[in-house]
Amino acid sequence: MFREITIYDIAEALNLSAATVSRALKDHPAIHKDTKKLVQEKAEEMGYRFNAFASNLRRKRTNTIGVIVPRLNSNFMSSVLSAMEWVANEAGYNLVITQSQESVQKEIANTLTLFNSRVDGLLVSLASDTNDYDHFNRFIERRIPVLFFDRVPEESFSNASIVINNFDAGREATEHLIQNGIKRIVHVTGDLKRNVYRDRFHGYLQALKEGGIEFQDEQLFVNDLSVTAGEKLAVEIHQSSEKPDGIFISNDLCAVSFIKAYKELGHQVPEEIAVIGFNDDPVSRFIDPELTTIRYSGSKIGEAALMRLLKTLDKNLPPEELNKMVLPHELIIRQSTPKKN
Repeated sequence: MFREITIYDIAEALNLSAATVSRALKDHPAIHKDTKKLVQEKAEEMGYRFNAFASNLRRKRTNTIGVIVPRLNSNFMSSVLSAMEWVANEAGYNLVITQSQESVQKEIANTLTLFNSRVDGLLVSLASDTNDYDHFNRFIERRIPVLFFDRVPEESFSNASIVINNFDAGREATEHLIQNGIKRIVHVTGDLKRNVYRDRFHGYLQALKEGGIEFQDEQLFVNDLSVTAGEKLAVEIHQSSEKPDGIFISNDLCAVSFIKAYKELGHQVPEEIAVIGFNDDPVSRFIDPELTTIRYSGSKIGEAALMRLLKTLDKNLPPEELNKMVLPHELIIRQSTPKKN
């Protein structure tokens, strides 16, 4: 039957004390380099594995961070997670990454799994249908820091967040269209319960108001911002009697899908309709015409979130010191919108 090799087995094999073996394996300066080499070689030969889990439990720390994201098949979220993993590994932490698949029930199950895994902290981007946050209370009650990013709860629940100013971004995107003489502007967005989509919509409304343009209910399209949604949108606008001359879509993938499908129906972009997206995904540069969009860095959000959480853990700061951080965004003008006359 298999049995884990312990420091006592190595000590017996080398006729050393267990304390000496333990210090040698930890590269303690009091142990001679020849002894360290001898111990390390014997440990490798015998198949010794350091029990990090037991060691961390003694310190009441697992060096593990839990992460919950809405979905993994997103270029933006991939860049967020890549940055998080790099920062975590540099600091000697591991990530346990889960996805809610845009379901609050799955999100609730993920929080329980991560709580039972004794993560030291939690990073969360909310599912589209999350409107109650009670499932995070078990972390808060145990003083385990929770930091939200991108899709965040109401500030009445938590101020600990990493976001961009989605209101300003939505207003700037719409202003860009208005400044180019475009008046009939529709907005395509996701579930308005989520802060990112709600705030972009309100920014769009503000730009219309400032431009003296009245908003009509039929100018708002709410869907899942998928490739299929973009294709269906193109057909719907193609068949409409009063076509818009501008469209602001809260996701690059949906915007690119719309452009492709609308052109296939015989229309021209931006001559008949100007299109602006959101995220600056790589796909925005592989469509003809290239997509005007709002750029905000997923990697910077991931890096900032992990670094702030680790600072809280490593300095034993109270979770209440985690507050709101607003990162910059930028309007990237390309060929899918006309140049200002």
